Amino acid sequence: QVRLVESGGGSVQTGGSMRLSCAISGLSYHSFCLGWFRQAPGKGREGVASIDVDGDTSLDDSVKGSFTISSDSEKKNLYLKMNNLKPEDTAMYYCAAKFNCWVRPRQPTPWGAYHPNLWGQGTQVTVSS
Repeated sequence: QVRLVESGGGSVQTGGSMRLSCAISGLSYHSFCLGWFRQAPGKGREGVASIDVDGDTSLDDSVKGSFTISSDSEKKNLYLKMNNLKPEDTAMYYCAAKFNCWVRPRQPTPWGAYHPNLWGQGTQVTVSS
């Protein structure tokens, strides 16, 4: 019944920008985090950013200053705004949900260390030099 559906991926040149979206339906937990992971060819999973039900956000150090995560108040849509894209940002991007999760006042673990309960199908982002 729960669905996470990404969209907005594609190809862009170095220095360009892109916004990914994730439509969420069926979540009924009081406390959860939504966020983004990415995986490049031959590389492991990397946590990108997360947001909790209060709107508090966390960003991986690798994307601070370039990426912004946001959502609507009902957490039915999740977004990742990516600016100043670089070839190393090329990856499959997945949205995900983790139950019993929060960012503030203190995030128990980094987003990248979580094993989310729900995953989207992924959307490819390719940045050319």
